[in-house]
Amino acid sequence: MTATRIDGKAFAAGLRAKVAAGVAELKAARGVTPGLAVVLVGDDPASRIYVRNKARQTIEVGMHSEEYRLDAATPEAELLELVDWLNRNPRVNGILVQLPLPPHIDANRVLDAVAPEKDVDGFHVANAGRLASGRNGGLIPCTPLGCLMLLRDRLGDLAGLEAVVIGRSTIVGRPMAQLLLGDSCTVTMAHSRTRDLPAVCRRADILVAAVGRPGMVPGDWIRPGATVIDVGINRVDGPDGKTHLVGDVDFASAAAVAAAITPVPGGVGPMTIACLLANTLTATCRTEGLPDPEGLTPAR
Repeated sequence: MTATRIDGKAFAAGLRAKVAAGVAELKAARGVTPGLAVVLVGDDPASRIYVRNKARQTIEVGMHSEEYRLDAATPEAELLELVDWLNRNPRVNGILVQLPLPPHIDANRVLDAVAPEKDVDGFHVANAGRLASGRNGGLIPCTPLGCLMLLRDRLGDLAGLEAVVIGRSTIVGRPMAQLLLGDSCTVTMAHSRTRDLPAVCRRADILVAAVGRPGMVPGDWIRPGATVIDVGINRVDGPDGKTHLVGDVDFASAAAVAAAITPVPGGVGPMTIACLLANTLTATCRTEGLPDPEGLTPAR
């Protein structure tokens, strides 16, 4: 068996086109341009590139983009003041504070200072609580939302399928499990202390790997015919002396067993920014008292 590659890059391009159409319609009907503000503290190279890509794609779909770059030594109080100002700024519909933050700043305090209705990353405790309790109206973390879209596109109805999520982070693992439960999957959340992790993984019709360990999941952990979503983005040294991006799944051995798999790069990664833009459009529509854009939020 040779697994089908799930083309996240192509799916993300289609999603951005839907967002752009929704933005154009909103401008024509209401004279409103959705605005996304991104805050970067420090000069982490990976974060800097990521923020630049977000700004470019925000503008490409017709949204208003604002970017705030703060020195790594910026006091927490000053960052909180900026977040408060953005909460009150009517031109800004979505706020994203880029992680990681410097160690002297309490990330949870900052994330919870973002107004829940502008929390397009979906990290605010109110949005997390809505997701965990199965309620509508919250904003959903971008990476899990993108994974769910890819799974629905590949498999259709997910009801009754057995899903295993490796990783219990609040950014990916936990919200991913909640989304799969919302689609009536039978969900196991696995982690570093799971007993006989390979056997647990082999039960899965859907395997989501989100642990941040390169090549952790080999092909013999995967049930034949399973669908594998590899969230990992790990930079490793290659035999040519250059660094390469690899996932949490050993792609070659997994592709020989699975029915479908996301590659790294080109799988889940492009979906994250596309879903961020989708969340910004959703947040804007809610502010305007309009229904959620069709196809951009999962029905619960």
